[in-house]
Amino acid sequence: MSGARILVAVEFERVAVASRWADSRWQPSKVTPVPGDADGADEAAAERLDAAGVLERWRFPKQVLEFHPVEGEGYWLNLHSPDPRSFVMWRMREDASVEPAVFPVVVTLSYHQAARMADGGEQVDSVAIDPLLRAMLEPFVAAHYRPEPRRKQKRNDPFAEGAFRRDRGTGPDASA
Repeated sequence: MSGARILVAVEFERVAVASRWADSRWQPSKVTPVPGDADGADEAAAERLDAAGVLERWRFPKQVLEFHPVEGEGYWLNLHSPDPRSFVMWRMREDASVEPAVFPVVVTLSYHQAARMADGGEQVDSVAIDPLLRAMLEPFVAAHYRPEPRRKQKRNDPFAEGAFRRDRGTGPDASA
């Protein structure tokens, strides 16, 4: 069974930092659902927004967010955390003359998918989940997440037959 695809807008902001190595840094600030068809998305489109309180703000209005049934546990963990998040994997542009200097690559709501990307060395940041995205995710998780059944743990019994080497006749006390 395939998952759902929706359009979201990702906003980035460039904020000033007090550091001797850099004067600013980029970070995603918001992920919100937008109307439209995810199949015809133009993920490269970007709009400059007003810079209220930050150095620069950009909006990528046509990013695709996919819900995959196999990521059910990652979605469930996100929903049941104290602070559910949207995760954005993003990169800096190689060509410094192109604005904006950053662009989103993947947007996800799965803890597991975000962790795999971060473990792979990608830049992954999170923002608070939008209430509309949460409302879309909850029924998807209810339909696709099934916790693994608990299994009984079998422990080693030190008093079981043959548990000690001497009982097997291979130790130093074994008769020759």
